[in-house]
Amino acid sequence: MRTALLLLTSCLALVAAPDAIASERYATRPPVVMSPDLTAPWVMQLRQRPVGTPVNQRGYVVFSEPPARAIKPRDRRAVRRSVDANPSLREVSFQRPEEPTGDPQPKKRGMDPRFLPQTVSYEGPEQPGTIVIDTAQRFLYLVEPGGTAQRYGVGVGKEGFGWSGTNTITRKAEWPDWYPPAQMIERERRKGRIIPAHMEGGVANPLGARALYLGSTLYRIHGTNAPWTIGQSVSSGCIRMRNEDVTDLYERVNVGTKVIVR
Repeated sequence: MRTALLLLTSCLALVAAPDAIASERYATRPPVVMSPDLTAPWVMQLRQRPVGTPVNQRGYVVFSEPPARAIKPRDRRAVRRSVDANPSLREVSFQRPEEPTGDPQPKKRGMDPRFLPQTVSYEGPEQPGTIVIDTAQRFLYLVEPGGTAQRYGVGVGKEGFGWSGTNTITRKAEWPDWYPPAQMIERERRKGRIIPAHMEGGVANPLGARALYLGSTLYRIHGTNAPWTIGQSVSSGCIRMRNEDVTDLYERVNVGTKVIVR
Protein backbone atom coordinates (compact mmCIF):
# COMPACT_ATOMS: atom_id res chain seq x y z
CA MET A 1 0.00 0.00 0.00
CA ARG A 2 2.75 2.42 0.94
CA THR A 3 4.67 1.59 -2.21
CA ALA A 4 1.62 2.30 -4.35
CA LEU A 5 1.12 5.65 -2.63
CA LEU A 6 4.71 6.70 -3.32
CA LEU A 7 4.39 5.76 -7.00
CA LEU A 8 1.20 7.81 -7.30
CA THR A 9 2.84 10.87 -5.68
CA SER A 10 5.85 10.65 -8.03
CA CYS A 11 3.63 10.54 -11.08
CA LEU A 12 1.69 13.60 -9.96
CA ALA A 13 4.96 15.49 -9.36
CA LEU A 14 6.22 14.68 -12.86
CA VAL A 15 2.98 15.92 -14.40
CA ALA A 16 3.05 19.23 -12.47
CA ALA A 17 6.80 19.89 -13.00
CA PRO A 18 6.60 21.39 -16.54
CA ASP A 19 3.96 23.90 -15.46
CA ALA A 20 6.06 24.94 -12.44
CA ILE A 21 9.20 25.36 -14.55
CA ALA A 22 7.33 27.44 -17.11
CA SER A 23 5.83 29.67 -14.43
CA GLU A 24 9.25 30.26 -12.86
CA ARG A 25 10.80 31.10 -16.22
CA TYR A 26 8.44 33.98 -16.91
CA ALA A 27 8.01 35.14 -13.34
CA THR A 28 9.45 38.50 -12.18
CA ARG A 29 12.58 37.76 -10.24
CA PRO A 30 13.50 39.78 -7.12
CA PRO A 31 16.53 42.10 -7.38
CA VAL A 32 19.93 40.60 -6.68
CA VAL A 33 21.23 41.75 -3.30
CA MET A 34 24.50 41.34 -1.54
CA SER A 35 25.42 41.99 2.05
CA PRO A 36 27.89 44.89 2.51
CA ASP A 37 30.19 42.75 4.56
CA LEU A 38 30.43 40.28 1.68
CA THR A 39 31.42 42.95 -0.91
CA ALA A 40 34.76 41.75 -2.09
CA PRO A 41 37.45 44.10 -3.56
CA TRP A 42 36.76 42.85 -7.09
CA VAL A 43 33.15 44.01 -6.75
CA MET A 44 34.25 47.49 -5.62
CA GLN A 45 36.64 47.75 -8.55
CA LEU A 46 33.87 47.03 -11.02
CA ARG A 47 31.50 49.70 -9.80
CA GLN A 48 31.18 51.83 -6.69
CA ARG A 49 27.79 52.32 -5.19
CA PRO A 50 26.30 55.45 -6.68
CA VAL A 51 25.09 58.14 -4.35
CA GLY A 52 21.46 57.47 -3.50
CA THR A 53 21.53 53.71 -4.19
CA PRO A 54 18.71 52.21 -2.11
CA VAL A 55 19.52 49.95 0.84
CA ASN A 56 16.89 47.58 2.18
CA GLN A 57 15.98 47.08 5.83
CA ARG A 58 18.63 44.39 6.36
CA GLY A 59 21.41 46.68 5.14
CA TYR A 60 21.79 44.91 1.82
CA VAL A 61 22.73 46.98 -1.17
CA VAL A 62 20.28 46.64 -4.04
CA PHE A 63 22.20 46.48 -7.30
CA SER A 64 20.48 48.53 -10.02
CA GLU A 65 21.59 50.65 -12.96
CA PRO A 66 23.28 53.85 -11.67
CA PRO A 67 21.86 57.24 -12.74
CA ALA A 68 23.51 58.93 -15.72
CA ARG A 69 26.42 61.15 -14.62
CA ALA A 70 27.18 64.51 -16.12
CA ILE A 71 30.36 64.51 -18.15
CA LYS A 72 32.87 66.85 -16.57
CA PRO A 73 35.25 68.90 -18.74
CA ARG A 74 38.58 67.23 -19.08
CA ASP A 75 41.76 68.85 -17.91
CA ARG A 76 43.36 71.12 -20.55
CA ARG A 77 46.61 69.22 -20.36
CA ALA A 78 44.80 65.94 -20.97
CA VAL A 79 43.00 67.47 -23.93
CA ARG A 80 46.26 68.83 -25.30
CA ARG A 81 47.86 65.38 -25.02
CA SER A 82 44.90 63.93 -26.90
CA VAL A 83 45.24 66.55 -29.64
CA ASP A 84 48.98 65.96 -29.96
CA ALA A 85 48.33 62.24 -30.29
CA ASN A 86 45.60 62.76 -32.89
CA PRO A 87 46.61 65.30 -35.59
CA SER A 88 43.04 65.38 -36.93
CA LEU A 89 41.97 67.26 -33.80
CA ARG A 90 44.50 70.06 -34.15
CA GLU A 91 41.98 72.39 -35.71
CA VAL A 92 40.58 72.99 -32.23
CA SER A 93 41.96 76.17 -30.68
CA PHE A 94 42.26 76.57 -26.94
CA GLN A 95 43.30 80.21 -27.09
CA ARG A 96 40.91 83.03 -26.41
CA PRO A 97 40.12 84.78 -29.68
CA GLU A 98 41.51 88.27 -30.00
CA GLU A 99 39.10 91.10 -29.48
CA PRO A 100 38.17 92.81 -32.75
CA THR A 101 39.87 96.17 -33.03
CA GLY A 102 37.49 97.61 -35.62
CA ASP A 103 40.50 98.59 -37.76
CA PRO A 104 41.42 95.56 -39.92
CA GLN A 105 43.87 97.49 -42.06
CA PRO A 106 47.19 98.63 -40.54
CA LYS A 107 47.46 102.36 -40.23
CA LYS A 108 49.80 104.04 -42.67
CA ARG A 109 52.38 106.40 -41.29
CA GLY A 110 51.78 109.94 -42.43
CA MET A 111 53.42 113.32 -42.14
CA ASP A 112 52.28 116.45 -40.35
CA PRO A 113 49.98 118.29 -42.81
CA ARG A 114 51.65 121.61 -42.01
CA PHE A 115 54.63 120.38 -44.03
CA LEU A 116 52.57 120.04 -47.20
CA PRO A 117 53.47 122.54 -49.96
CA GLN A 118 51.74 125.90 -50.00
CA THR A 119 52.25 129.45 -51.23
CA VAL A 120 53.24 131.92 -48.48
CA SER A 121 54.26 135.56 -48.35
CA TYR A 122 57.97 136.33 -48.40
CA GLU A 123 59.62 139.59 -47.33
CA GLY A 124 63.27 138.56 -47.37
CA PRO A 125 66.08 140.11 -49.42
CA GLU A 126 66.62 137.10 -51.73
CA GLN A 127 65.84 137.40 -55.41
CA PRO A 128 63.08 135.35 -57.11
CA GLY A 129 64.39 131.92 -58.16
CA THR A 130 66.52 131.52 -55.01
CA ILE A 131 66.10 128.51 -52.74
CA VAL A 132 66.22 129.27 -49.02
CA ILE A 133 66.25 126.38 -46.53
CA ASP A 134 65.34 127.00 -42.89
CA THR A 135 66.73 123.91 -41.12
CA ALA A 136 65.39 124.95 -37.72
CA GLN A 137 61.79 125.12 -38.97
CA ARG A 138 62.20 122.30 -41.54
CA PHE A 139 61.02 124.37 -44.51
CA LEU A 140 62.40 125.00 -48.02
CA TYR A 141 61.32 128.22 -49.75
CA LEU A 142 61.49 128.86 -53.49
CA VAL A 143 61.31 132.64 -53.73
CA GLU A 144 58.82 133.87 -56.35
CA PRO A 145 58.04 137.31 -57.80
CA GLY A 146 55.49 139.53 -56.03
CA GLY A 147 56.62 138.93 -52.45
CA THR A 148 55.60 135.26 -52.29
CA ALA A 149 57.37 131.93 -52.05
CA GLN A 150 56.49 128.31 -52.61
CA ARG A 151 57.10 126.53 -49.30
CA TYR A 152 57.81 122.81 -48.87
CA GLY A 153 58.39 120.69 -45.80
CA VAL A 154 61.80 118.98 -45.60
CA GLY A 155 63.79 116.55 -43.52
CA VAL A 156 67.21 117.80 -42.42
CA GLY A 157 70.45 116.49 -40.98
CA LYS A 158 70.26 114.77 -37.61
CA GLU A 159 72.26 116.01 -34.67
CA GLY A 160 75.93 116.27 -35.61
CA PHE A 161 75.19 116.29 -39.34
CA GLY A 162 73.62 119.71 -39.78
CA TRP A 163 75.32 122.39 -41.81
CA SER A 164 74.74 125.83 -43.27
CA GLY A 165 76.12 127.87 -46.14
CA THR A 166 75.50 129.04 -49.70
CA ASN A 167 75.95 126.95 -52.81
CA THR A 168 74.48 126.36 -56.26
CA ILE A 169 72.78 123.49 -58.03
CA THR A 170 75.43 121.91 -60.25
CA ARG A 171 73.52 118.84 -61.46
CA LYS A 172 70.00 117.48 -61.69
CA ALA A 173 69.03 113.81 -61.95
CA GLU A 174 65.82 111.82 -62.29
CA TRP A 175 65.59 108.60 -60.26
CA PRO A 176 69.30 108.95 -59.42
CA ASP A 177 71.66 106.12 -58.55
CA TRP A 178 73.03 106.20 -55.03
CA TYR A 179 76.73 105.97 -54.21
CA PRO A 180 77.05 106.18 -50.43
CA PRO A 181 80.26 107.85 -49.31
CA ALA A 182 82.93 105.64 -47.72
CA GLN A 183 82.45 107.37 -44.36
CA MET A 184 78.76 106.42 -44.32
CA ILE A 185 79.47 102.81 -45.27
CA GLU A 186 82.00 102.47 -42.45
CA ARG A 187 79.75 104.27 -39.95
CA GLU A 188 76.81 102.02 -40.71
CA ARG A 189 79.00 98.92 -40.64
CA ARG A 190 79.98 99.70 -37.05
CA LYS A 191 76.27 99.78 -36.23
CA GLY A 192 75.82 96.33 -37.74
CA ARG A 193 74.21 97.57 -40.97
CA ILE A 194 75.65 96.72 -44.35
CA ILE A 195 74.79 99.17 -47.12
CA PRO A 196 75.83 98.68 -50.75
CA ALA A 197 78.51 100.74 -52.45
CA HIS A 198 76.02 101.41 -55.26
CA MET A 199 72.25 101.24 -55.63
CA GLU A 200 70.41 101.81 -58.89
CA GLY A 201 67.66 104.39 -58.99
CA GLY A 202 64.11 103.29 -58.27
CA VAL A 203 61.33 103.33 -55.72
CA ALA A 204 63.54 101.54 -53.14
CA ASN A 205 66.42 103.97 -53.57
CA PRO A 206 66.85 106.38 -50.60
CA LEU A 207 67.36 109.33 -53.00
CA GLY A 208 63.81 109.00 -54.28
CA ALA A 209 62.49 110.38 -57.56
CA ARG A 210 64.78 113.40 -58.09
CA ALA A 211 68.07 114.83 -56.86
CA LEU A 212 69.56 118.33 -57.01
CA TYR A 213 73.32 118.20 -56.33
CA LEU A 214 74.89 121.11 -54.43
CA GLY A 215 78.25 122.24 -55.78
CA SER A 216 81.14 119.87 -55.07
CA THR A 217 79.75 118.79 -51.70
CA LEU A 218 78.32 115.40 -50.81
CA TYR A 219 74.97 117.02 -50.05
CA ARG A 220 71.84 117.00 -52.20
CA ILE A 221 68.23 118.05 -52.18
CA HIS A 222 66.48 114.77 -52.99
CA GLY A 223 63.31 112.76 -52.61
CA THR A 224 62.63 109.97 -50.17
CA ASN A 225 60.77 106.68 -49.95
CA ALA A 226 60.00 107.48 -46.29
CA PRO A 227 57.71 110.54 -46.50
CA TRP A 228 56.74 110.26 -42.81
CA THR A 229 60.26 111.53 -41.94
CA ILE A 230 59.53 114.95 -43.44
CA GLY A 231 59.76 117.60 -40.72
CA GLN A 232 62.34 115.65 -38.73
CA SER A 233 66.10 115.59 -38.24
CA VAL A 234 66.92 112.24 -39.80
CA SER A 235 69.44 112.53 -42.64
CA SER A 236 73.23 112.56 -42.83
CA GLY A 237 73.14 116.19 -43.97
CA CYS A 238 71.12 116.02 -47.17
CA ILE A 239 67.83 117.87 -47.53
CA ARG A 240 65.03 115.38 -48.22
CA MET A 241 61.57 116.08 -49.63
CA ARG A 242 58.51 114.05 -50.55
CA ASN A 243 58.87 112.58 -54.03
CA GLU A 244 55.90 114.67 -55.22
CA ASP A 245 57.47 117.86 -53.85
CA VAL A 246 61.01 117.33 -55.10
CA THR A 247 59.58 116.54 -58.55
CA ASP A 248 57.68 119.82 -58.50
CA LEU A 249 60.79 121.74 -57.38
CA TYR A 250 62.89 119.94 -60.00
CA GLU A 251 60.66 121.36 -62.76
CA ARG A 252 60.81 124.89 -61.35
CA VAL A 253 64.59 125.36 -61.01
CA ASN A 254 67.62 125.03 -63.25
CA VAL A 255 71.29 124.21 -62.85
CA GLY A 256 73.01 127.29 -61.40
CA THR A 257 70.15 128.10 -58.97
CA LYS A 258 71.39 129.69 -55.76
CA VAL A 259 70.72 127.66 -52.57
CA ILE A 260 71.04 129.19 -49.10
CA VAL A 261 71.01 126.83 -46.12
CA ARG A 262 70.46 128.47 -42.71
